[in-house]
Formats: sequence, structure tokens, C-alpha cells
Amino acid sequence: MGKRILVTGGAGYIGSHTAVELQNAGYEVIIVDNLSNSNENVIDGIERITGVRPAFERLDCNDKEGMQAVFTKYPGIEGIIHFAASKAVGESVQKPLLYYRNNLVSLLNLLDLMPQFDVKGIVFSSSCTVYGQPDILPVDESAPIKPALSPYGNTKQICEEIINDTIHAGAPFRAILLRYFNPIGAHPSAEIGELPLGVPQNLIPYLTQTAMGIRKELSVFGNDYNTPDGSCIRDYINVVDLAKAHVIAMNRMIERKAADNVEVFNLGTGRGVSVLELINSFERATGVAVPHKIVGRREGDIEQVWANPERANNVLGWTAVESLDDTLASAWRWQEKLRERGIM
Repeated sequence: MGKRILVTGGAGYIGSHTAVELQNAGYEVIIVDNLSNSNENVIDGIERITGVRPAFERLDCNDKEGMQAVFTKYPGIEGIIHFAASKAVGESVQKPLLYYRNNLVSLLNLLDLMPQFDVKGIVFSSSCTVYGQPDILPVDESAPIKPALSPYGNTKQICEEIINDTIHAGAPFRAILLRYFNPIGAHPSAEIGELPLGVPQNLIPYLTQTAMGIRKELSVFGNDYNTPDGSCIRDYINVVDLAKAHVIAMNRMIERKAADNVEVFNLGTGRGVSVLELINSFERATGVAVPHKIVGRREGDIEQVWANPERANNVLGWTAVESLDDTLASAWRWQEKLRERGIM
């Protein structure tokens, strides 16, 4: 097997797609996930796609002794990709302590343990929410970090600060902070995709469940924003494109090609798409109607943000390649597969 990589939250949406790409690139993957918003069946999907079953430990990253046992059980872990976190903007406004506890303590535990087990680096799952509502669009990595509009966004800002401070203090490892825009879609095999437990907090699974008739209608939060059609604008990126960026970042870190001990990259397409445009694109790509209604704005939502991905394009040599229509079609195939399996 290749070099060992620990993927926290690896049974989750982005984590599982990244595990696939890591294994395809020859890495040995160890997944840690507490299954708070995922299902262990995802491990079967990863195996069906790659032919290799990743090691899996059901564990909460906030359990420091448990995490220490994982590093002991799997010696020689060279890098960590840290996804494990609570991630819904709206929920974070309602449950701030849950978000601060989950998202901060899990990172602190990893950073404490990395020197003990000679881990070379960590790729951190960050977010474009750290920019707040940018003054200039598209937003690049030099944009100022603004006061967060939600506890979720604040946890990402604080985690980035913790990593920077830890490495500045002389920690013997490196970090790459990947600021995602809006990951959507599913693996083209339809073996893995986005399947949150309970009522979806994210747009696309709610949209596909509405199109399938599981939900009555999709709520569009606000049509009075200062955008062409009044709905929020985001940069929607294919999840497989996003996953591939993590493999490139891990290669860069392990091979010590990074110019600095901490590097930051925006991962997006460079194109802003409104919520209403996204619904229209889905209907065009699939031929399936999405019942929807306009409701009031949601607290914590940013009006519009999309990436300037030139740094990732030029420095990492990574580019988002999948079209929006193809990405939305993959999300629908995943929803259809769930119906075939009697899951959703």
C-alpha cells in the first residue's frame, strides 16, 4: 500500500469522495467518522468504486484518547485531511455551542497529536464563509477576513487562526487551508453522494428530494437581494473536482513542494450562479420539475460570493472541469439510485 492518510469525517459527503480519489492515487486511507451525519454503508460504496476497502474507525474526533489510539493502531500516518465538523449555516445560528465544541475541539486534538506521531501535515477543510460578504467579486485569497455572519463561519475563521498560530509557534508540520465554495453533485458511478441524515440543511439534497416527491417543495430564502433575480448567488463546484484538489494538496505537502508552512487556496469555478438559476439548470439537465416557493431571508446567509480560483489553477495546477448541468445530473442519478435501493 501507499502512504497512509487519515481522513476525518471520511464517511461524509466530501470526505467519501476524497477517500475515493486518494485510493485511486495509491494512498492508503484510514477513515475516522462518528456517523453523526453519515452512514457506514458509504464505506461499501468507496470499496465498490475503487476495489479497495478503506480502514474505518467509528469515533468522535473530540475523543482525544480515542484519536490517540487510532494513531497508535495505524503507525506511519503521514498526513491528515480534516473534514469532521458540523457544517450547516442555519443550524449553527440555532445551536452555536454544538458548532464551537465540534469544530474547534476536534482540530485542537489533531494538532496536539500530530507532533507525537510525526505527521507531516494537515489539509484543512475551510470555507468561503471566512470572507463574509466580500467587497470585491470574484474573491481571491488576499481578500480580508470579515466578521463571520454565522457561528459556522466563525468556527472556520477560528480554526484557520489556530492552525496559523500553532505553526507560527514552531509546530513541526505544514498545513494547506482549502476554502471551498459550494460543493454539489455526486460520483459519476452513483455509488456515493450527498445523503444527510434527517431533513437536509443543504440546497441540493433538499432540491433532489423535492424533485423525487419526498419533500413537498423547496424554499428559496429571499428574492429581494441585490442580485439580477433577487436570490443569493454562489459558486457551485463539482464534488469530484473538489476531491481531486485534496489529493494534489496532500501530494504537495508530503513532497514538501509548498512555498510556505501554511498555504491557502480558494476552490471554486469562478462563476456565480443564483439559487433560481440553479433550479432552472437542474430542470433543464434532468427534465424534472422542482416545486419551489419564495420565503423570507435566512439569518446567516451571504448575499453573493464566488471564487477567483487563479491561485489554485496556477500554483496547484488544479482546475474545476465539470459543467453545472452534468454536476446536477449526477446529483439526480444519485437520488434515483437511493430510490432504487429503497433508501430515500
